[in-house]
Amino acid sequence: MTETKTIDRTKELGTKDVGKLLMQYALPAVVAMTASSLYNIVDRIFIGHIGTDTNEGALALSGLAVTFPIMNLSAAFGAMVGVGGSTYMSVKLGQKDNQAAEHTLGNVVTLNIIVGLLLAVFGIIYIDQLLYFFGASENTVGYAREYMFVILLGNAVTHLYLGLNATLRSTGHPRTAMIATISTVIVNSILDPLFIFTFDMGIRGAAIATILAQVFALAFVWIVMSNKNDLIHLHRGIYGLKSRIVKNILKIGLSPFCMQLCACMVVILINKGLSTHGGDIAIAAYGIINGITFLFLMIVMGICQGMQPIAGYNYGAQLYPRVTKVLRYCILYATIVMVFSFIVCEFFPTLPICLFTDDPKLTELSVEGMRLIQLVAPLIGFAIVVGHFFQSIGMAKTSIFLSLSRQLIFLIPFLLIFPGLWGTKGVWLSITVSDFISVLFSAYVLWRFHHKGGLRAAEMLD
Repeated sequence: MTETKTIDRTKELGTKDVGKLLMQYALPAVVAMTASSLYNIVDRIFIGHIGTDTNEGALALSGLAVTFPIMNLSAAFGAMVGVGGSTYMSVKLGQKDNQAAEHTLGNVVTLNIIVGLLLAVFGIIYIDQLLYFFGASENTVGYAREYMFVILLGNAVTHLYLGLNATLRSTGHPRTAMIATISTVIVNSILDPLFIFTFDMGIRGAAIATILAQVFALAFVWIVMSNKNDLIHLHRGIYGLKSRIVKNILKIGLSPFCMQLCACMVVILINKGLSTHGGDIAIAAYGIINGITFLFLMIVMGICQGMQPIAGYNYGAQLYPRVTKVLRYCILYATIVMVFSFIVCEFFPTLPICLFTDDPKLTELSVEGMRLIQLVAPLIGFAIVVGHFFQSIGMAKTSIFLSLSRQLIFLIPFLLIFPGLWGTKGVWLSITVSDFISVLFSAYVLWRFHHKGGLRAAEMLD
């Protein structure tokens, strides 16, 4: 690959047909995000079948669900660096500032290592306190601790891999990013049964398999991004932190950070509500529901990731009609995905749930919760796309506001009120009602944005 080819690859973001370009970038991202979902689902499927003659699998699933807030918190910092860095790179490439784009890549590496190590140390020191705070019981804390300790040991690897994978798409390597993610699923799927059952390591084996799969993917991504023939690549001299670049990475990345942080707070309240009104088995049901619905949401996120470099580049190049066009395509595709999610979860819920458990009570509770949560699923894709759209064009404040409104302003009050009225059903209904309100609010914000002049009146990224 020559340098000229690299330049042509980024230039096509501003010249190629938007529909074809979105398919080119979104399909690999969708495959990658779907693979990422399957990557987590594989762990839950194998863990759910530990000790099939006892309720050990259900307890292990409940313990795994308790770790979600910690992983969401870690992912919040990872998203702030990875998404913020990749978006800023896209804008700089659109502005033809290749030097700034390359230094952004180096700063993404350095920040991910620092943040990953700091979070790992903090998490290991306070692991038990965190797990109990997030909803663990005496019956499930052992499973949660075994899994989370290994995950925290490999936290820097996880952050670095996810951060570099995000920048691959911004530098014109969407297919490579997809291959890297798929490789983690394949390696993890091979190692999971080996460590869990053959080596009899249980839930700890699942965590070890997860980290080893990410080490493999990180090595692959690092080799690809060290290609000297690429215009933007890893090399000495780009890793020193630059205040201007770090500031812009964190400013843009603040939106996904807030989204993940809110998700962490929400999961805490969900776990608390389920623990109070349904016990460990209700938390296990949430773990199953989360795994299934997350698969469809990740497809939508993949579409949004495909939009990000296209919207960012064309916004930086002031090609505003192309930005609007890619937004419309994304809304359409995201809606189609979430309609399919609604059909599967409402009319055929036992099909995916039976992959995780054979326990009748757990299955019944999971079916009830999933049907309630998915009532407004066809509308959710729109809200997700709108939030990522504002993030892609550098309007961090608007994106953050939408993220906060959906998961903090709307959802948390319902989680504090509804469970007391309707028990576990109140937890599920809280999610449904807040999702519906957030869709209406996102529509209003997008309408107001265009009414006030849209892209031409937007504040340019500094």
